[in-house]
Amino acid sequence: MHSKTKKIRLMEVCGTHTMAIARSGIRKLLPPEIELISGPGCPVCVTSQEDIDRAIEIARRKDVIMTTFGDMMRVPGNETSFEELKARGADIRVVYSSLDALEAAESNPDKKVVFMGVGFETTSPAIAATVLEAKKRKLKNFFILSNFKVLFPALEVIARSKKVAIDGFICPGHVSVITGTAPYKNFVRKFRKPCVITGFDDRDIVKGIKMLVEQVKNRDPRVEIEYKRVVTEKGNVLARKKCGKVFSVRDSVWRGLGKIKKSGLRLKKEFKSFDGEAHFRVKLPKVKKDKGCICGEVLMGSRSPLECRLFGKVCSPARPVGPCMVSTEGTCAAYYKYR
Repeated sequence: MHSKTKKIRLMEVCGTHTMAIARSGIRKLLPPEIELISGPGCPVCVTSQEDIDRAIEIARRKDVIMTTFGDMMRVPGNETSFEELKARGADIRVVYSSLDALEAAESNPDKKVVFMGVGFETTSPAIAATVLEAKKRKLKNFFILSNFKVLFPALEVIARSKKVAIDGFICPGHVSVITGTAPYKNFVRKFRKPCVITGFDDRDIVKGIKMLVEQVKNRDPRVEIEYKRVVTEKGNVLARKKCGKVFSVRDSVWRGLGKIKKSGLRLKKEFKSFDGEAHFRVKLPKVKKDKGCICGEVLMGSRSPLECRLFGKVCSPARPVGPCMVSTEGTCAAYYKYR
């Protein structure tokens, strides 16, 4: 049994959970022995600097229309951002769906339309469906920059880390709708870490924390679903099949966590004609020296935004230094908005 003085450290993996916890003040209401740590569940934040710079360099081209989700617009690259590049005349468009990018390609046959894709298991099935539709329409000017990631290899990196001692994981409801519980069960068997899949309502989160604490205190690690009204044991089998038809697994670089084996997705050979990374050969700018941003350590869970000397001073949502302050799911943005 844990003594009353020993902290129970729980990591909320999902960026939506991080924002909900900050907004509702749950962190401040918990007893002092329970500590919540934010994890790498913001897809914009974990996208590597190299992948951001590659997209920016492609967007500079006169024959390219770059499309992306709104959160990516202000993420700083080494030299500029999509937002700044757009202000200088580049054709960069915010879309709400990859299908919007597909329509842009069909409407602009003289342009190469690129979709800068980021996301986890929740997003990739929809992108897979878009690629299949692009092939059906025989489009020659539509490309995907696949920066999609697989969450569970990253959780394994955190579970192995000596820098972060996590007792249990508040697991993402959205990802789990697709994956089901099987990957979590493998994770628990391997690392003996409790996992509870929760929803995003305040009551969901508090109930999930209670379930986790009971597992930790009873030394009974397992997978539980608090979010039963949405998440099932099997998940969405059809979505996973569609994703598997279009994508294969590859190694991927995560900001803060480094290169993780089998943690990213690339288009399969039969869809290579839509692979933006293969089509566009660009020279990436030299990486500038660290500006003092600790976004990578925040994503790893080893440091809090409040430990960053830039937080709220040099770095703010109006002038972000790192992606954790840009994204609506970013830990730094959550701390800044609701501190």
